[in-house]
Amino acid sequence: MLKIGHRGAKGYAPENTFVSFQKALDMQVDGIELDVHLSADGEIIVIHDETIDRTTNGKGFVNALSLRELKTFRIDGKYEIPTLKEVFDLVNQDCFINIELKNYEATEKVVSLIEKYVAKKGWKYDRFLVSSFDWNALQQVAFLNDEIPIGVLTETDLDLALAFAKFIQAKSIHPHFHLLTKENTAQMQGKGLQVFPWTINELEDIQKIKTFNVNGIITDFPNRI
Repeated sequence: MLKIGHRGAKGYAPENTFVSFQKALDMQVDGIELDVHLSADGEIIVIHDETIDRTTNGKGFVNALSLRELKTFRIDGKYEIPTLKEVFDLVNQDCFINIELKNYEATEKVVSLIEKYVAKKGWKYDRFLVSSFDWNALQQVAFLNDEIPIGVLTETDLDLALAFAKFIQAKSIHPHFHLLTKENTAQMQGKGLQVFPWTINELEDIQKIKTFNVNGIITDFPNRI
């Protein structure tokens, strides 16, 4: 069962920071999950929200600020906002990277960056997994490069997610864990899909979901898996 650190190791360090990703790596995760938006000047920024208000000492929309401006703000008073390229370099293939597209606009840039790391730095496509609630973005990933593994996110309708995942030949389905049963997990796996539920933090929930034989668990506390 794969251990996937949610925004790094969010339970132990500020989310989507180098220190959080390093903590997850130190816990020997199989993968890390992170979120991306584009800056005003088209850089791929690793941050969950569309604004910097919640996680940093600044205010404003990510897509209204340049990379240089974004780098002046601090998370928890000391950590800078990473770019996706910087996280790729930190991870250096030590685990796979689940990139969640928070909006459609970032799709093409993310695909290009993945292709660059495969072509120029010897990375394998299986070191990447692109997921999103924006299924149009996932369709665009499949259109641009069908070698990039895709994960279909859902928190409402598993049947619809399964149908869409089959349609775009996704690798995995990422459901909210409350949607899962042993039966529907087996059904999705029977269609050739891996099942990576999120975000499971309590030990009781982790133990329960483990009995469903999911393929991996996305959690803030990777050492609990």
